[in-house]
Amino acid sequence: MDAILRSAGWLSPEGLRRTPLAIRAGRVDGAAPTPAYALDLQGHVLLPGLINAHEHLHVNAVPRLRQGRVFANAYQWIEAFQAHFADPAVAAALAVPKALRLRHGGLKNLLAGATCAAHHDPWDRALDAADFPIALLRGHGWAYAPGWPQYGPSLRESFLATPPQRPWLIHLGEGTDAVARAELGQLDALGCLAANTVLIHGVGLGEDDQSRVIARGAAVVWCPSSNLALLGRTLDPRRLHAAGRLALGSDSRLSGARDLLDELRLAASIGGLDASDAFDLASARAADVLRLDRGRLRPGAAADLIVVADRGGAPADSLVGLSRADLRAVVRGGVPSIADPDFAPWFRAAGVAAVRVELDGRPKLLAKALADPQLLALEPGLSLCEPVAPARAAAGAQA
Repeated sequence: MDAILRSAGWLSPEGLRRTPLAIRAGRVDGAAPTPAYALDLQGHVLLPGLINAHEHLHVNAVPRLRQGRVFANAYQWIEAFQAHFADPAVAAALAVPKALRLRHGGLKNLLAGATCAAHHDPWDRALDAADFPIALLRGHGWAYAPGWPQYGPSLRESFLATPPQRPWLIHLGEGTDAVARAELGQLDALGCLAANTVLIHGVGLGEDDQSRVIARGAAVVWCPSSNLALLGRTLDPRRLHAAGRLALGSDSRLSGARDLLDELRLAASIGGLDASDAFDLASARAADVLRLDRGRLRPGAAADLIVVADRGGAPADSLVGLSRADLRAVVRGGVPSIADPDFAPWFRAAGVAAVRVELDGRPKLLAKALADPQLLALEPGLSLCEPVAPARAAAGAQA
């Protein structure tokens, strides 16, 4: 059922509005639909669902490398990880069907209010499932990294095959040494630095490199938690942010934070950015960098949004600093996916079957389509409070 969300402040492209937010056919609408389910959200703020600009969805349950060392570049980390594959816990995690692991990555993002993500790996048919937990970046090009050509498509071939109006993603400058510092020049020499180029990490970019990125209209995805864990350092985001050429990503849990909310908190604490700046990197700015029609609540946009209690100040102040259990509701396509128990009438009105779960010790309602016990078993802190039969699709998942 369509809905009208009343009495809440909601973040429009023009700023905070106090008018009712109308949802029709899963999208934000400029006029109130009839009939519609009316929900009073006095004391709340509605924000667009977050966009995770960098993810590896299928490895979020794989144990991290146990070595506590700092690496000069990501290639050293990749080499060190090779022996880690022999760890029984790693082998067991990778033995889980890939389709289920991909779905877990989607659920991990959804729980933290990230309703869209850019998956930086080969496409898998499991990602096309109509009930996949989140929306995904599609129609883009990618290569893995200049120094790791054995994984993923050929760098130059994939760049040339990507339409200029679609983003082309590549890990670049993920390090603090000469190898990382040289990669932008190498990419430019290949003719692959253009307005649709999206560089992941960019820790090794110097001032002149950042000037070149900005001048070409390219962009960088900042993953500070992963950078600090692997490299002991991250980039200064302020100049790229001021130029509108920066987005925020969480990377996977192999090296990054638990989720994008943790990344937002870190970005606002170490990057010289306020909460609104950090939120912008995971919403409107991420949408611009990835060329998505998302990240803003406006008529015609997908009704993917986060409901949080109003803590005063700017709208982003009510979100940045929260953990996932603090979110009152996460909405996908105009209907709740996970929410506090008092949102049960909205689930019923929308025709969404829900089950009781516990998230980090807090009671929640979760859409039953997402409550496959095999899926939930992959996510620490999330457990069912009532029996649910395993989804039939999981048994035949692709390995």
